[in-house]
Amino acid sequence: MKKTFFLLLFCCTKLVSQVIPINQGNGINQLDSTFINKKRTKVLLSGKTKYTDYKIISLKNDTTYIDTTLTILKEYKYNFLRKDNFELLAFHNQGQTFNRLGYDFNNLSRFPTMGMQAKHFNYLDVDAINYYEVPTPTTEILYRTGLQQGQVLETLFTLNFSKRFNVGIQYKGLRSLGNYRNSLASHGNFTSFFSYRNTSEKYRIRGHLTAQDLTNQESGGITNDMIAVFTNDDPNFTDRGRIDVNLENAESLLDGRRVFIEQDYKLFSSKDSVKKDFSNLKLGHTFSHESKFYKFTQTASSTFFGNTTATTINERVNNKIINNQFFLEFNSKHILGRFRVDAGLTNYNYGNDSILNKNVAIINNHKIKGSAFSFGGNWNASIKNFQLNSRVNITPGSGRISGNSIYSEAIYKKDSLFSVKGSISINAKSPNFNTVLFQSAYDDYNWQNDTFKKINTRNIYVGLNTKWINASASLTNIENYTYFDESSKPQQSGENVTYLKIKGNNEFKFGKFALNNTILIQQVSSGQGVFRVPNFVTRNTLYYSDFLFEGKPLYFQTGVTFKYFSKYKANAFNPLLNEFNIQNTTEIGYPTFDVFFNAQIRRTRIYFKADNLSSMFLKKNYFSAPNYPYRDFVIRFGLVWNWFI
Repeated sequence: MKKTFFLLLFCCTKLVSQVIPINQGNGINQLDSTFINKKRTKVLLSGKTKYTDYKIISLKNDTTYIDTTLTILKEYKYNFLRKDNFELLAFHNQGQTFNRLGYDFNNLSRFPTMGMQAKHFNYLDVDAINYYEVPTPTTEILYRTGLQQGQVLETLFTLNFSKRFNVGIQYKGLRSLGNYRNSLASHGNFTSFFSYRNTSEKYRIRGHLTAQDLTNQESGGITNDMIAVFTNDDPNFTDRGRIDVNLENAESLLDGRRVFIEQDYKLFSSKDSVKKDFSNLKLGHTFSHESKFYKFTQTASSTFFGNTTATTINERVNNKIINNQFFLEFNSKHILGRFRVDAGLTNYNYGNDSILNKNVAIINNHKIKGSAFSFGGNWNASIKNFQLNSRVNITPGSGRISGNSIYSEAIYKKDSLFSVKGSISINAKSPNFNTVLFQSAYDDYNWQNDTFKKINTRNIYVGLNTKWINASASLTNIENYTYFDESSKPQQSGENVTYLKIKGNNEFKFGKFALNNTILIQQVSSGQGVFRVPNFVTRNTLYYSDFLFEGKPLYFQTGVTFKYFSKYKANAFNPLLNEFNIQNTTEIGYPTFDVFFNAQIRRTRIYFKADNLSSMFLKKNYFSAPNYPYRDFVIRFGLVWNWFI
């Protein structure tokens, strides 16, 4: 947030055009759709580069391209997370947490985390960092207005010193006051990254450095007396700052620093190997050092969280993970693709510096720390139109991060017509650290659950992608499901959770009109008492697209989005833990209407949106969680701007 000098660096760049191919399906990978017409597009960048030269490379080495088109998918992702939040229910202020409308168990982590999951939505993990390969210096700026005061500003600058050496920096600053008292959000996410390969292409290295601080004032929601004032639309409280909240002086902070390095060396390749059926033998190393802390403060304690003898609250819990992994990888026609084996050592250290509350005799050890050895393997094979991917990771022993993870998938792709994917995963890992050990000055928030069992998750997934419809179905069974009960204490369910999820998306076009539909159907057949989701969620967008003005310099999309989820007993939010806990008294479920007008001029996309227009004529029954109202009607403005020198 204080690194505004990055913006000055970006302002030194200048705009240019690009070479764009026509007919790229739904518009993805076209960088200047403003100029697309029925014939062909020929817009020069420098005469030597084209849009496929501007590459984005993920941690898994999947490659996409910088996309400056205006599509309905961009409308869905235009938020501070820059993700489609269809399965998330936002709180009223951007930068706050999200309740969940659906869950994904298809790709679980191997190890437990520190917890405080409600605080991690805007935290960038290792797999969220992208690497780039660009022929010219490239810049992207995102701006979005906040609530009352503040904004989101995200800046990216990356360049290649040579074809093999790329560097870049990225910073996202968020500050939004919010409409309710004590609801300020102030976030900063800084990333610097690089990638390099030598001239012989035998040695490769890439890495990143992140520094993230996510601060939120915690209101605790509106008081119980104010719920009727809100739902009855009392004209004396249209100014939401007049509504009483449970906490006036509480604040939470998640701070994290990470260094990540991945490198490999080809011992020999197909060009210099005696046996060409055994090629590209690589030896590699991955190193990650991440240090986090979560802090909760109050200038004066309150009875909202129960009894305490402390006059002020200043609690901090630390978490440090150091991971070293070595791997050997090779390609061979005998295994139809690539095979990799790896072994690693992980050191972990979670907890407080001392015993915080001596009034309770529950805690006898204020830290969870140790080390664990793990090993595993990956196999990626191709057989004509089939792609097979499998991975196994095992962490033996009885330590806090012991467990195993098995994942296997098969993909069949028929040209560009359709693809079918099926996968199965089995995961066993310890519960998150904060469910096993937690300390607080408040008496009711101290526990040490040494007898908690491993969480066993089994998931089956099937997906179908075609030109006409995208659909998926998954069935998940969870043994020893760990949750926070009505008193915000961690528990393990004695009943297995069985969760069925079916999701579909399609789009109908009628000339310049289009109707985009996403539907989610869910059923919890066992474990309904601890695992809650709405049975039905839908999002339907009717929009119109066209060009404006002579020469078609401006392309726009305007429409209305309807979203609805059926009533369910949504989880309650606990700001001290920054976790969600089950509750049995309040059901929420309601429709919302949003109206938008988005425009594209060359590589600039401009966004106007009227959020929750339905609040002006529907009942005031919209909540994100018990005691936390969803946002009222508000008009948002912003833009995304790409520059290519």
